[in-house]
Amino acid sequence: MKIFFISVCMLYGFSCSAQKYYDYQDTRKKNESFAKLPKTEIRADLATFTLSGIDEAVGKDELQKISFTTFGPDFMNFEGDNIKASIKLLPFDKSKHKLDYDEKYLIRIDRKTYYGNYGNIPKTYIGNITITIDNDSIAIPTAAYADLYNLNLTYMDKGTLRSRNGIYKSKDGHRIYLYLLCKDATGSYEVTWIVQDKKYLRRVLDYGFM
Repeated sequence: MKIFFISVCMLYGFSCSAQKYYDYQDTRKKNESFAKLPKTEIRADLATFTLSGIDEAVGKDELQKISFTTFGPDFMNFEGDNIKASIKLLPFDKSKHKLDYDEKYLIRIDRKTYYGNYGNIPKTYIGNITITIDNDSIAIPTAAYADLYNLNLTYMDKGTLRSRNGIYKSKDGHRIYLYLLCKDATGSYEVTWIVQDKKYLRRVLDYGFM
């Protein structure tokens, strides 16, 4: 846990110095944030690995983590304990989307707010997320990731390539959490997709904290 707090503090320090602020309409919402979660086991679990829940992490035991096994510029795979997951990124083609601007800044894509390099045209989007548990495929709805762009699967920390992404297992075995951190100089975001008893439950999304 001590190592976790040190790494988080380093991450905050670097990102705060790189943060940029623009004077334009922000259509993003925080209704899916960690702060909006009721005080349940799910909130307690997320506090152990999310940056948005760091204030509540003290005194809590870390969850078992399944780290990524392979990755590249446009994909990341996870595997362990009969659980597999993969993230696939695809190039963003602006000609296939309706883009809404406030002055020169992009604020909506296809009439919906979005996350990742907000204010600018994205370069990538999440093309697909797959999760299997005990060879059973878990259906992740497109709406659970369609508004997430420019997902940086890794980041540089003092010349070393790192990633905080992973799958976390609840202690009772009923839930898994697929967690991704997108570290971006214009405003990072983190997202956790929650699967309970082999069914997709919801996501938790926070942004603007780095």
